[in-house]
Amino acid sequence: MDFQARVDEELKVAMKARQADRLSVLRMLKTALKNAALDKGGAEARLDDASAQAVVRNEVKRRQDAVESYEKGGRPELAVKEREEMEVLAGFLPQQLSAAELEELVGRALAEIGATTKAQMGQVMKRATELAEGRADGRALSQAVSARLQ
Repeated sequence: MDFQARVDEELKVAMKARQADRLSVLRMLKTALKNAALDKGGAEARLDDASAQAVVRNEVKRRQDAVESYEKGGRPELAVKEREEMEVLAGFLPQQLSAAELEELVGRALAEIGATTKAQMGQVMKRATELAEGRADGRALSQAVSARLQ
């Protein structure tokens, strides 16, 4: 089952179970996927799984930014709602790398590139992102690479 079919199936399950909050998030996700497909190739286009996961990661990032904004603005009830939406969206992403796996991946990227200075961070980030295959947050990856390069 491809990614968009999985979203459609989850949408049906949420409708039958009358899970209004989950249903709302899934509808938003379906719309975001459809908009990305339209941008990519027109009305009949479908995203491949990697592109669809990129859309989900983008939506999760939006929620993370909203949580930070709401907490700074003193609106914890809205931050809780955004966190709940992030949890639903995170269920569509592959398992994230642990800290140890992230360090190993960064070490492998550094070794492949042969980088020793911060000037080479862009090259290392590019390779580390390829190795992570969407299983690591860009911020965490950047921090790990930056910590290893002096």
